[in-house]
Amino acid sequence: MTLTPKVRIWPNTGIPGKNCGTIILTAEELGNCRDCATMQFCANKLDKKDFFGRSDPFMVFYRSNEDGTFTICHKTEVVKNTLNPIWQPFTIPVRALCNGDYDRSIKVEVYDWDRDGSHDFIGEFTTSYRELSRGQSQFNVYEVVNPKKKLKKRRYINSGTVTLLSFLVEAEHTFLDYIKAGLQIHFTVAIDFTASNGNPSQSTSLHYMNPYQMNAYAMALKAVGEIIQDYDSDKMFPALGFGAKLPPDGRVSHEFPLNGNVDNPYCNGMEGILEAYHESLKTVQLYGPTNFAPVINHVARYAAAVQDGSQYFVLLIITDGVISDMAQTKEAIVNAAKLPMSIIIVGVGQAEFDAMVELDGDDVRISSRGKLAERDIVQFVPFRDYMDRTGNHVLSMARLAKDVLAEIPDQLILYMKSRGIKPNQTPPEYSPPGLSPTSTI
Repeated sequence: MTLTPKVRIWPNTGIPGKNCGTIILTAEELGNCRDCATMQFCANKLDKKDFFGRSDPFMVFYRSNEDGTFTICHKTEVVKNTLNPIWQPFTIPVRALCNGDYDRSIKVEVYDWDRDGSHDFIGEFTTSYRELSRGQSQFNVYEVVNPKKKLKKRRYINSGTVTLLSFLVEAEHTFLDYIKAGLQIHFTVAIDFTASNGNPSQSTSLHYMNPYQMNAYAMALKAVGEIIQDYDSDKMFPALGFGAKLPPDGRVSHEFPLNGNVDNPYCNGMEGILEAYHESLKTVQLYGPTNFAPVINHVARYAAAVQDGSQYFVLLIITDGVISDMAQTKEAIVNAAKLPMSIIIVGVGQAEFDAMVELDGDDVRISSRGKLAERDIVQFVPFRDYMDRTGNHVLSMARLAKDVLAEIPDQLILYMKSRGIKPNQTPPEYSPPGLSPTSTI
């Protein structure tokens, strides 16, 4: 396969009247190869580079380009104080390694790590994907050669050897692969009915029903729901509320059906959910506290019953952001991270969302009782960041939907990979017995 590289050249004119050099950008079209290669290497008798100790070796892999240049595609970890390192296995897309051209040269350089960044060159060798794919064999033991030493020293042989210990190729499956194989995605909505939202009869309330304009809750629900409902054949969705006093006895509930039907919490499409939401505002009393853990655990119970890769669960929580049960919510999320489940949290209003950012786990993985979440399953976004300044609510909702749904495919794939589930292994459709809080997408 030959792909012609594209080259663009820009003069660097940062300082008027002075030539600041040239910026050259070389691009090459990626081949349509979705395989990933996992490999492990060790080395033997590498050159000693440190005066007071042995070397601290690491390897740098380069993909060769069509124009004869090389591009870094992987760097191993540093193994300290040894001339016989064993590096950890690593996984790399085949297109990054050779762009799907199995005979293209792959250059590997071996260095001794130095704290100041002036790493010492030990030597190099070349190989190809086709050679590596033979796996552990006599063909995959490489002499590490330092060209300068070879020129200067007549008796120079090499600076050590590198051996391929293992090589495995697997297809890199996509979200769509799992959907095509029959994976069912289930969706549940949970809406915040706590008093911090304000009295629904007053225009300052986040739940205020303006006859001419949707409130923030309705817009967030419609933005996400209208995308999701297109993947659902019957368009029947369960919808829950939390943090309200329910008639007739004023009991506080953190997982009540919006339509008032405990035996059948399903609503017909987004319009059905919006209608049930509006009716709930007329019958329940906004109260508190704001507890997320009950609705998370509610959906997690159903996710725990189906961990064979046939189904995946998504919970959308819309809230004003004043959370009361942080410790319990963290524990619920850590437990749910082991399950086929994702959580979307949309914050409405002008409250501080520091607690929500912590739950998101993008910067620091969430933990509970000293246990880290197995993976990041929470995506939080404040709706106010997506409000169009011109008042175009359609544009606001489109922006919101794009971001809140963006992480779901990767979260799903990560779960499947962690369990070794491939698309062609996905079992046929399964419906859990009894009342379910989910709807098939």
